[in-house]
Amino acid sequence: MRQAWFISFEGIDGAGKSTHIEGLAQWFKSRGHVVTLTREPGGTPLAEKFRALALHESMDPLTEALLMFAARREHLINVIEPALARGEVVLCDRFTDATFAYQGGGRGFDWDVLKALEKMVQQVPATSLRQPDLTIWFDLPPSVAAERLSAARVPDKFESQPQSFFQSVREGYAKRMLEAPSRFAQIPADQSRDAVWSDVLKAVETAYAK
Repeated sequence: MRQAWFISFEGIDGAGKSTHIEGLAQWFKSRGHVVTLTREPGGTPLAEKFRALALHESMDPLTEALLMFAARREHLINVIEPALARGEVVLCDRFTDATFAYQGGGRGFDWDVLKALEKMVQQVPATSLRQPDLTIWFDLPPSVAAERLSAARVPDKFESQPQSFFQSVREGYAKRMLEAPSRFAQIPADQSRDAVWSDVLKAVETAYAK
């Protein structure tokens, strides 16, 4: 069985990622693992400042993408890599796939530029290009997400985008999955909570046993 393990959780706003991250943390802890729960953008005091700017300030797509990757580098070096080196399980609410989905898909930013930034930022001594061992994609139709978000907190600048934006984000996630199918587990997030949780466990148990 694996010791150090890096799992990211992806999906459009309203997909229900957060509901299952804590449950999965408890699942791993019950099996004797130390778990680091974190998120992107954010995860460190400095990266959280970048998060506030990215979610609430207007900026052009390149500035937005650079800000996301700057926060990621800070997070990777100071949280993710040390936790993996200690043999912990890292559960991260979004990682690089979100940048490709939101900035690449939603904003229409150049995919190749994002790939160049990814290569620059995610090169670490432990591996040529740090990626999650497993990415769980909570796939949700934008119309369903909109219904869920209508009763949620005051939206940030991404959550307040029209459904067409989220359809493009969803397509960005799909494109990203096609590029790395062995890393992704696509889960229909419009099922009941129990059904989604069952699918999450199946995906993790299958990958965990390898």
